[in-house]
Amino acid sequence: MRINRNPLLYITKKILLFLVSILILSILVFYISRKAPGDPLVSYYGDRTEKMSAAERHNTMERLGLNDPIHIQYIRWIENAAKGNFGISFKYKQNVLEVIEGRITNTLILGGIGFVLTFVFSLLLGILCAWNEDSLLDRIVRQVGTAFSCIPEFWFALVLILVFSVSWGILPSSGAYSTGMENDVLNRIRHLILPMAVVISGHLWYYAYMIRNKLLEEVRADYVLLAKSKGLTKKKIMFRHCLRNIMPTFISIMAISVPHILGGTYVVETVFSYPGIGTLSYESARFHDYNLLMLLCMLTGIVVIFFNILGQAINEQIDPRIKANEAVETSEVLSYD
Repeated sequence: MRINRNPLLYITKKILLFLVSILILSILVFYISRKAPGDPLVSYYGDRTEKMSAAERHNTMERLGLNDPIHIQYIRWIENAAKGNFGISFKYKQNVLEVIEGRITNTLILGGIGFVLTFVFSLLLGILCAWNEDSLLDRIVRQVGTAFSCIPEFWFALVLILVFSVSWGILPSSGAYSTGMENDVLNRIRHLILPMAVVISGHLWYYAYMIRNKLLEEVRADYVLLAKSKGLTKKKIMFRHCLRNIMPTFISIMAISVPHILGGTYVVETVFSYPGIGTLSYESARFHDYNLLMLLCMLTGIVVIFFNILGQAINEQIDPRIKANEAVETSEVLSYD
């Protein structure tokens, strides 16, 4: 018996899943950050913390709301966050939203352009390898791509800095722009070259290989034999039929890959001292800047969870077997009840 999916119920379930996931994430991050070893007052007062008396420390912790039980602190944070108040950064002594506002653009530039270029090059490389299947070019690309995929991003970044910045001195090794040149597009591009190269190279072959395999699956399908028997050229079959048929899968891969590329971007930012969200996340965790850390984790978590759910939804639309399994599980539950 066929079970039709109720669109409203389906969307409601996805929204509830999203909200529950965010709630669980907030609880985990809040409790883990509070239980991590370290002194948050060092972030706020620096070296002056060592000279504080016990009474001064107690009063300071009381004023910052850090003496209350963790569950009370969490409830207070949730209440304030619901009002748009995420607190003050201990390290930067300003509203955390203002701190992030000055960094998020840099991450969007690096991560956004890196994401687009990664999939443009992956698609082209996947088509190239599928077109020349098992040729010398295909074998070389596969070997080189596999080797690059095994190189840690932080190590490759250090090698690029050593070669292009230290040895040759032709590209900057850190920052998003030179001092006083934030509006200079060419200067920003020079600072983006090395970080962008690491972001792209770290993910390029992984997705190109997936696209290559999907194309080869289509090439071996029965309809391709029929198209060949009708006299269609290899070019028409590849681009009019095979490539078009894998595009929904390609879009699904793009949605699912956002957390993967985002994580790589954060690592690259830290190595290159690029002033973005990744570097800020590292600093907030290092200095126990609780309010800043919470907001950064929540923003990152929202992006990751949203695109994971989006990727799952796209897969369910592409692959009817996922719908069938869900329908069977639903019918079993209903019959059991």
